[in-house]
Amino acid sequence: MDFTLLGAFEARHEGRRVRLGSRRQERCLLAILLLEAGRPVATDRLADLLWNGTPPAGARATLHTYVGRLRAALRPYGVTVETRHDGYAVDVTGHAVDVREFLDLAGRVALAADPGEQVRCHDAALALWRGHLLADTLDGTQRDRLGGRLVELRLTALEQRAEAQLAMGLHDRVLAGLAPFTGEHPGRERLVAAHMTALYRAGRQTEALELHRATRDHLVTELGVEPGPALTTLHERILNADARLDRPPAPLYAVRVREEWLPWTTGGHPALEFCNTYAGWHRAPAVPGSDWLRTYRTLAVWAGHQALADDPVVDRLLDTARARPAEAADALAEARSFRTDLYACLTDPTDLRAFRAVATAAEGAARAAVLELDETGLAHWRLPPAAGLRLPLLATARAAADLLADPRRLTLRACPSDDCGWLFLDATGRRRWCATATCGGGRS
Repeated sequence: MDFTLLGAFEARHEGRRVRLGSRRQERCLLAILLLEAGRPVATDRLADLLWNGTPPAGARATLHTYVGRLRAALRPYGVTVETRHDGYAVDVTGHAVDVREFLDLAGRVALAADPGEQVRCHDAALALWRGHLLADTLDGTQRDRLGGRLVELRLTALEQRAEAQLAMGLHDRVLAGLAPFTGEHPGRERLVAAHMTALYRAGRQTEALELHRATRDHLVTELGVEPGPALTTLHERILNADARLDRPPAPLYAVRVREEWLPWTTGGHPALEFCNTYAGWHRAPAVPGSDWLRTYRTLAVWAGHQALADDPVVDRLLDTARARPAEAADALAEARSFRTDLYACLTDPTDLRAFRAVATAAEGAARAAVLELDETGLAHWRLPPAAGLRLPLLATARAAADLLADPRRLTLRACPSDDCGWLFLDATGRRRWCATATCGGGRS
């Protein structure tokens, strides 16, 4: 069965709606158990929630009757309501509950450093909401008691999606997504800030300032506080038509190559620079540009920037990627997976699984490479056009194999800051931090 709670309560079997519970209290009981699917809910708590803190004298007997009716209604569909200790639990194994899907998608966002991936996860999660939680089943008090965490997660998802969209230059989508919510939640300054920024970028400066005025009036009147520093600074920048508001901020520690942002070159070896498109940032809070390999185009341009491919090869890769986007997406995904394995291999020599993954890629690169003479008469290995869109990955794998066999590999250091983690070679043995100045500035 499919249970939907993020809106009006519904239960469907093979696409057809199923009526469960002849009384609203029975549907409310089932909804509470579904919100806690797989975990027992004590009888006293169920009674307290169903009757808003004032259960009648025969509440336990009434609950037992409700459970019996629900069991009979759910049994044909393979859903069971179990008695556990002094309470009940619903087993939805093999069935779908939209709340569980929402929580799963919201959790995936934390693992997605790229704004585009964050937006896709948020879009899927927020699309599950069709209105207020259990709109036709809970009253306002019950919803506040049961759904506070879910409502907070929904608003946080709206804020995070809006910020990721702004980082991608999608202010029109921010306006469409936030318009119904900003007025309902004037105290959510992060939500208001994203809405104001989107209005300003859309050429609606007056509306952005009016939104700030309404928000400030609410905060002062209802809570007795002024807007926080972030909203105050944004207001000042809008008043001054600050040019920094006209575009997404550039990522830190970056260079611009062929219109792509790439991280500074600090590692001292192409294999390390490849890891530094990832290193550390998977541990830091997700920020725009935190994952540098956002698209296949970025990967190809990075390979050219690191002299793993010459300009004509990069041009050919970009043309092929435009013509075959699905293959390009697969090549990018493979490169990202290799990047994770390479980082693990270089930072933990005992990780044999990661080493084998890197070795397999390097062996594939060795099989594909051809030995050629250049115009100076020197021989060098080159990956031919037949390598296709995997060429940047194979070139990086070959460089990684060279580093793993090089005594310099023993001088490898990882920046120890939780906010960084970039890799670099330190032949002197005296450097404590990488060269980005993100974490070691002022330290000794």
